[in-house]
Amino acid sequence: MQENSDTAKTRTSRREFLASNGAIAAGMCLAGPTVAGAAETLAINGGKKAVTASAGDTTSWPRFGEEEIEAVNAVVRNFGYGEVTAFEKDWQEHFKAPYCKSHMNGTSALTSALFGLNLPVGSEILVPSMDPWFGILPMRLFGLVPVFVDNDPRTLNFDVEDAKRRLTKNTRAIEVVHLFGLPCDMEAICDFAKEKGLLILEDCAHAHNASINGKYVGNWGQIGAFSCQGSKVLPAMEGGMANYAGREYYERATTYGHYGSPAKFPSDSKYKKYATGLGQKLRIHPLGAALARCQLRGLEQQTDMEREQNHSLNSRVCQLPGLYEPTLPAGVKRVYWRWNNLFIDPAKAGMSRDTAIKALKAEGVRVGRLNYKTSHLDTVYHEPEWWHHPPVIPDRLPGQEEALQTGISLPRFTKPVPELIDQYVLAFEKVWAHRAQLAKT
Repeated sequence: MQENSDTAKTRTSRREFLASNGAIAAGMCLAGPTVAGAAETLAINGGKKAVTASAGDTTSWPRFGEEEIEAVNAVVRNFGYGEVTAFEKDWQEHFKAPYCKSHMNGTSALTSALFGLNLPVGSEILVPSMDPWFGILPMRLFGLVPVFVDNDPRTLNFDVEDAKRRLTKNTRAIEVVHLFGLPCDMEAICDFAKEKGLLILEDCAHAHNASINGKYVGNWGQIGAFSCQGSKVLPAMEGGMANYAGREYYERATTYGHYGSPAKFPSDSKYKKYATGLGQKLRIHPLGAALARCQLRGLEQQTDMEREQNHSLNSRVCQLPGLYEPTLPAGVKRVYWRWNNLFIDPAKAGMSRDTAIKALKAEGVRVGRLNYKTSHLDTVYHEPEWWHHPPVIPDRLPGQEEALQTGISLPRFTKPVPELIDQYVLAFEKVWAHRAQLAKT
């Protein structure tokens, strides 16, 4: 059957697309600022929209092309697990991980990691509340205790100072989340952990290819776990990976969910005798591994393009009063998952966050309130029947509350869109030029 021409046009791999648009992506940061005058009527008051460029598939993700299709077909034609081994080898080379192991998904990577840390029952783990259940609920399987920590309102990440206040004699580990692709302050976290004798588990589900002073996230603690679910920075529909700082963590975590693998450990391994594993089967699907290998080859180019593009937008709109992007320390190379988040200080902006959002939407901007999971409020953490030791739940987390009250979320554009970016800037400038008028409505 002849392929529809429109379908054929969409089957362009991410790398081919970026190569053909490289000049656009590279020049994006150089675009000059646009200026919107107060004389222009706001769209919310009947004026013309600032954003007229079509959004089209600018936020589509994942982007699979002919390379991925052929890789999957090759596995189907020649069934086997060779892609799993190849993916682990490619990953280890790219991320410079001492040890790594692929997993069924990010949740199984985190569950295995918690087992791999080998903590005594009743051990407390400091974990940010602004995190879904994936790295928290599995603690109950091993008798571990989540202690919910606040998030920094200007980064959305783990608040080290709040964590220090929650330290007890039972604290054994820290679990950090590099939320939305922005690395945590790992130097401060590592100093804190070293001083108090704590282990570190990094949840890197949003942060593939992010780094701090050239060192990738996932390599700062004892274990770093990644998700390759379809929405993630490195998508494989489903899949996961974990980096391990030492052989003990790698072998113990692998033994938990990978039967057969322990038999291949060195002769002096204390886990070699457990060829059966320990009752779980958490192996990545070979089709997922094949997709992940393809995506890994284009990861650097994709994340660089998105970083440049968001810088082109954020560096201009954040010159407006009361509008800020998450704090980015020197040496940090972030990536973007799902959204590009900014913050509004109503006092300095001269209007409320919701007023700004309403006016921006009328101009054609895709924008909304920052809305993300706050796990400490979930029912399961408040019912002791599910826990060997009950979680430690704070009355309030003011940093998290501030972030959720001031944050706005813009799209993560997954292809070069310089015209759309310029029009977004125009829309922000136009709204801010009328902020005194908007504040009265």
